[in-house]
Amino acid sequence: MNVPPVSITTAKAALLEQFAHPALRLRATMLWGSRGVGKSSIVHQVAAHHGVPLTDLRLTTLEPVDIRGAIYADERQGRTVWFPPEFLPGPDEPAGILFLDELTAADPRLQVSAYSLILDRRAGNYRLPEGWMVVAAGNASFHGAVSHDMGTALADRMFHLHVQASVEAFLAYALEQGLAPEVMAYLKVRPDRLDDTAAQLEGDHLVGASPRGWEDVSRVLQSPLSDEARQVLVRGRIGAANAAEFFGVLRELRAGAHVLALLAAEPGAATAALLPRTLEGLYGLVYGLLGAATSDGAMARALAIVGQLPDIRAPQPLPLREVRTLAVELLAQRALSSGLERAMLDSPVYRAHVQELRGA
Repeated sequence: MNVPPVSITTAKAALLEQFAHPALRLRATMLWGSRGVGKSSIVHQVAAHHGVPLTDLRLTTLEPVDIRGAIYADERQGRTVWFPPEFLPGPDEPAGILFLDELTAADPRLQVSAYSLILDRRAGNYRLPEGWMVVAAGNASFHGAVSHDMGTALADRMFHLHVQASVEAFLAYALEQGLAPEVMAYLKVRPDRLDDTAAQLEGDHLVGASPRGWEDVSRVLQSPLSDEARQVLVRGRIGAANAAEFFGVLRELRAGAHVLALLAAEPGAATAALLPRTLEGLYGLVYGLLGAATSDGAMARALAIVGQLPDIRAPQPLPLREVRTLAVELLAQRALSSGLERAMLDSPVYRAHVQELRGA
């Protein structure tokens, strides 16, 4: 594909700005990307941001006649008349987003009607209101999904965004959604494991890792399941090899990051004795503290623990300065979004961080 890849965050920002300009809404946008990267999610977020309705059509579940509508004989007019389907927006909804999901996987006969909405903003006698923007999404053949070729005539009528999985974008989403700290820490250490579509296709494997898959893994970890059930479900979601590596790192994360014990420990030597001494444990601590900082007291204590990271004496060099900066910034974001600003502003560690930034 001769369109450079962009992160899901960049794609969302572009859609937000496109919808804000009525003239640009008249041109459809196509989101290309592998499964589970978040294409559908950002379309829903754009509609919610602008406070407009969203009509979400999963094209693989429709029949070819569904978009065009039904035809019946009107004896009064002496002709046949098309009745448009009720799920298409009517004139009482002057603005919104029409989302044509799984466009490239739909039956080619159905695509003809979908293309009419994209090319001419109409299907039969139906016309899409001017304030509506059409967004489509699908996979290219190299994404390993069912895909029918798109002709150049149609492609020339759309903006094309090639969305690619991004660890930073996924971690920001994971923080917002409260996903398991272990999943966030693992992907921070192993960013190449976020999406293994290429390896999955090369090995002809049915199951592999994807952003959506890691979200499901997070739900498994956060559920009261037995260890055996967790391993079975995780293997069945992201594949045996990915699961084996994940559980191996997970043991290191949990062995190195005693978050509850650290929160309860006295400052100073008692805290230093519990600090992790591996990179995996270090990131496990950061995301574990982030999940635990839900009150003023916990936030203040979490920042104090981060302030003691330079006390770590590890057998191998660790990026303590970078991790400390990351931890303070993430905790500050959590404080601002959770109404814990006072605990953050009163923290000597946060104030030292601000002074350090000003002196840089």
